[in-house]
Amino acid sequence: MYAERGTRLPHVLAWHSVVEPDAQPSRILPDGCMDVIWHEGHVFVAGADTTAQSGGPMAPVGSRYFAVRFAAGTGPGVLGLPADELTDRQVPLDALVPAAESRRIAGAGDPLAALMAFVTRRWQPPDETMVTVHRAARSGLPVAAIADVCGLSLRQLQRRVTAAYGYGPKTLARILRLQRALPAARGGRPFAEVAVAAGYADQAHLSREVKALAGVSLGDLVRGPG
Repeated sequence: MYAERGTRLPHVLAWHSVVEPDAQPSRILPDGCMDVIWHEGHVFVAGADTTAQSGGPMAPVGSRYFAVRFAAGTGPGVLGLPADELTDRQVPLDALVPAAESRRIAGAGDPLAALMAFVTRRWQPPDETMVTVHRAARSGLPVAAIADVCGLSLRQLQRRVTAAYGYGPKTLARILRLQRALPAARGGRPFAEVAVAAGYADQAHLSREVKALAGVSLGDLVRGPG
């Protein structure tokens, strides 16, 4: 069981899940986000992924996860370091913040409330330029056009997006394009139509990108869990 909801903080989601008896290993796709996750008393940060992460061996039935997810480049302001220092990594929270902060969350009776309190205490307003980057990339604008919209040179855009998201604007755009394509593919729309609508050159281009980012074929990704 998995559920998520918005929070009163912009671009921050709260989510929780419980491992059910019939649960299957999931494939976690890159999404341009960072998470702080509580799992049965252990608290860690999951940096932005460049490729899909396998759920690996299933946790015991009944295991609980509570987390906050940072979109639109909001994670670095809370965690106090550039996102690219955590790309493709999972790091214990107490390696990044005072141990007392991590212990407070780890031992909380309501982990999600403790996570939100942690985020609220350390909250920094979003960098509106990076919010614009996210919006422009999701809409399918090419990188040069995103730089123009933001009033940045390509070099400035590369540096700032890497620090905010964990990777450069081209990778972010590829990831968000895949996220844009998947709902239509999973909804039964022909893959060739999905490719055109999402901004790929053709179905073969979509298939190559799915294989590169998800590690499986588009058909397998649509049929599989996660």
